[in-house]
Amino acid sequence: MFRYFETRIDFTKRPPEESPPDNLWGFYWHFIAQAKGLFIALFALGFVLAVFEALIPYLIGRLVNALSHTSPENIFREAGPLLIAMGSIILLVRPVGTILFRLLVNHSLAVSFTTMVHWQNYWHVVHQPLGFFQEDFAGRIANRVLQTGRPLRETVLSVARAVWQILIFGAASIGLMGTQDIRLALPMAGWFMLYATLLAFSVPSIQKRSRASSEARSAVTGKVVDSFTNIMTVKLFGRRKDEDEYISEGYRRLNDAFMSQQRINTFYVAGLTFLNAIFLVSTGAMAVWLFSTNRIDAGTMTTALLLSTQIVSMSGWVAFEVMGIFENVGTVQEGMKTISRPLTMQDKPTARPLTVTRGEIRFDDVSFSYGDGNKVVDRLNLIIRPGEKIGLVGRSGVGKTTLVNLLLRFFEPQEGRILIDDQDIADAREESLRSQISVVTQDTSLLHRSIRENILYGRPEASEEAMREAARQAHAVEFIERLVDGRGRRGFDAHVGERGVKLSGGQRQRIAIARVILKDAPILILDEATSALDSEVEAAIQESLATLMEGKTVIAIAHRLSTLQLMDRLIVMDDARIVEEGTHEELLENGGLYAGLWSRQSGGFLVARKGVAGEAV
Repeated sequence: MFRYFETRIDFTKRPPEESPPDNLWGFYWHFIAQAKGLFIALFALGFVLAVFEALIPYLIGRLVNALSHTSPENIFREAGPLLIAMGSIILLVRPVGTILFRLLVNHSLAVSFTTMVHWQNYWHVVHQPLGFFQEDFAGRIANRVLQTGRPLRETVLSVARAVWQILIFGAASIGLMGTQDIRLALPMAGWFMLYATLLAFSVPSIQKRSRASSEARSAVTGKVVDSFTNIMTVKLFGRRKDEDEYISEGYRRLNDAFMSQQRINTFYVAGLTFLNAIFLVSTGAMAVWLFSTNRIDAGTMTTALLLSTQIVSMSGWVAFEVMGIFENVGTVQEGMKTISRPLTMQDKPTARPLTVTRGEIRFDDVSFSYGDGNKVVDRLNLIIRPGEKIGLVGRSGVGKTTLVNLLLRFFEPQEGRILIDDQDIADAREESLRSQISVVTQDTSLLHRSIRENILYGRPEASEEAMREAARQAHAVEFIERLVDGRGRRGFDAHVGERGVKLSGGQRQRIAIARVILKDAPILILDEATSALDSEVEAAIQESLATLMEGKTVIAIAHRLSTLQLMDRLIVMDDARIVEEGTHEELLENGGLYAGLWSRQSGGFLVARKGVAGEAV
């Protein structure tokens, strides 16, 4: 039985392609619609339970009348059907309904529905382009993704188990009282009207302040994660006091936001407490007065008192649920800022897999800027022949890495196009494009997994032998075999820590190179690939890279120009354009920008210090 309810939602299926709407109701319905049958059943059960909950006080009142007008020996004959009805409701209908309600809530919605929301939130966010993640704290993005599922679920469940049930219970109670004497229903109807007024006054403030609390919580989470991620920098600069103040300011704002939220919550509860007191007194007074004038019997008076007491009892629980609803709505609204962002740079509906047979790359009149109006790449034209190895040279910030990012489709050019083997990469599937390109970057980060998993990330289906061979070619086996992590895992099973923090820069670089060797894509990009290595290891790995580059189209970026001397052609960039190109020797003979850069690197930096002109440093 448990298994039946637990498998009603398949949270592993591919999410809908469209992003969740950025309006509140649309956002909720985006997820609810995927399990609408379960929610319909939930509200139907809530309706039945509320009606029968109202019938119990009514039947108790009828039983009081029966007992007062029937002799003890005739009680079962006169009140038998009434007792059977009460027994059936109490022993059968209510327990079965309650169990079904809990099965739906606990086993179909509380777990699987929440997991589905979490998974789809992650899916929509992770498919955003690289720039999306560069504009925000990773911690804040993660917090919004992870915090939205539970509040979304709890909002709907609170409406079903509290607000919906008290509305049905109240409507049934007013109807039952109205059939006895319409005046008995007046205090209850008045209570509902005043309760609605209290909600109308309180809810906007609760929702607004809850959203502010959620935003403050996400902000402080982002700051804390940022501090932990960069803990080495924090400790190296000895700025603990400043960092503590930076984080504590976030906590102060969070505390103030929560305090503001609690004030309106207390006001709401205080108002409801006075409203309940007036309701109980007015219902009791009305019932006693009607009974004293023989307008109602003792059973009806008993029913009225029981129903009003039950509503007051339920209202405290409902008040708690209502506050939770709007706190959760505020949290969901805050999460929507990240999750409902439309996906950009997605594959076209007509996109096809990219097929690379030769490896020719062509930049055709390409221009790009990051949005500030200053072009990083300006009407650039470049053809890289199949199997050619080029080096990109230039000062920092002239557009070398941007050119590589455009080739990888991390960004889209505002003008022009990029072709691989005469195929416009804008028309290719993103995953197929990147599967044909291997990249080793300057800032190598590894996944917090084992060495084996990090290397196999390049080609998950590769054999253990191929994985180890790639590590050997990257000159990484020796240090890998000595590794032991905090849990005693050794060698290729050792975990590397977040972003590979347990390894040195050179070790991380060698794992990244092993990953690329294993991937063996026809196009290879080296962005300062050996910058973190010492000279001896670099020389050894250069031999492996030379073997790796055979038969591949290669784009290499390096500030150490000596590492690019063996490239077939060097492309020199300046001011967002190509200003020189040729072999190392040709560019030196031209005496241009490249020759000047080479002279500085090979001859050292000459600066004039006060009183000592031309001293080398």
